[in-house]
Formats: sequence, structure tokens, C-alpha cells
Amino acid sequence: MEFTEHKPIYLQISDKVCDRIVNGEWNADDRIPSVREYGTELGVNPNTIMRTYEHLQNKDIIQNKRGVGYFVSTNAKEKIIAMQREQFLNEDLPELKRKILQLGIDPCKLFDCK
Repeated sequence: MEFTEHKPIYLQISDKVCDRIVNGEWNADDRIPSVREYGTELGVNPNTIMRTYEHLQNKDIIQNKRGVGYFVSTNAKEKIIAMQREQFLNEDLPELKRKILQLGIDPCKLFDCK
């Protein structure tokens, strides 16, 4: 996984986990890799993965079953989509609109207005 310097690594990994859930790679109640397994897979310190997993637990995306491992929460996909939709509407879309207007692009050419 390639990381950018504009966002903390644990949040980039969190985004990757969420993408895997939304894309159906990991489904509700599936066990996900352990902290050490995922750290090795991504080539990052296990403490970074632990921070990622704590972040996702706080958002109720994953849950820890003591002694068994981490699992995708039951409604994780729906929660992720709702969070991503809110972020898009509140952050990404206004910036996109600003850029479209700044560049003088006709929105109807982008969205096939009739």
C-alpha cells in the first residue's frame, strides 16, 4: 500500500479497511486480519494497525471479540456508506462545485442536464 503524507497513515489504512467492507471483500461478521497479520501485510508497525482498529471500533465499524480477534460489525457497510455520503456532501461536493465554477465548466455538460 502506498501512503501519502497529507493524511495520517492510520486513517489511510482505515479508509482501506472501509473500502474492503463496502466492496464486499469483508462482510458483516467476517474475521479480519489480526493486528500483526495486517501490519505485516501492509508493511507498517503493528502499533499503527492497533490505532486504526481502535479508530474503527470507536465508529462501530469493527468489533473485538476478546481472545478471538477483530470482526466486521453487523451494519458496518451501511455506516460506512452513510459516513462517506456525509463527507462527500459536506466537504467534497462544495469543493468540486467551487472548482467547476472557477474553471467556467458548464455543469450540464458534466451531468447531462435536459
